[in-house]
Amino acid sequence: MPTDPHVLFAASGPLAMLGWLALALSPLAPRAAQIVAGLAIPAILSVAYAALILVHWADAPGGFGSLADVMALFTDPPVALAGWLHYLAFDLLIGAWIARTAQATGIPHLLILPCLALTFLFGPAGFLAFLILRAAFTARARMIGTPQ
Repeated sequence: MPTDPHVLFAASGPLAMLGWLALALSPLAPRAAQIVAGLAIPAILSVAYAALILVHWADAPGGFGSLADVMALFTDPPVALAGWLHYLAFDLLIGAWIARTAQATGIPHLLILPCLALTFLFGPAGFLAFLILRAAFTARARMIGTPQ
């Protein structure tokens, strides 16, 4: 595994994008998309995250005690990269959950694509958009008597 944070950063983006592409195309192969985006890629990102934290955490400035401490913590390139990998892994896991939940509840895949894009770019905003979409579908199903 390369130890240069810039090399790891450059490799992490395309890897995460592969997972998001799998989710976007998940109606074609839902099980494969869940394995790739909901398990394999987040696991790889998590291994890199854990390695970075184990090696660099003790020497990093700052901490979690205040906003100033958090800002100082992310001035350390390996720790900032670990934070980035954390975002990539967890956002992808949420994206996989969105795709899986939408499929299980009958929400058309085309409607979740904006939620997936939002989750990729802005994490919680995409999650919130999906919760609203799912609530709307659940309410609609109750109104017309369709089981959800």
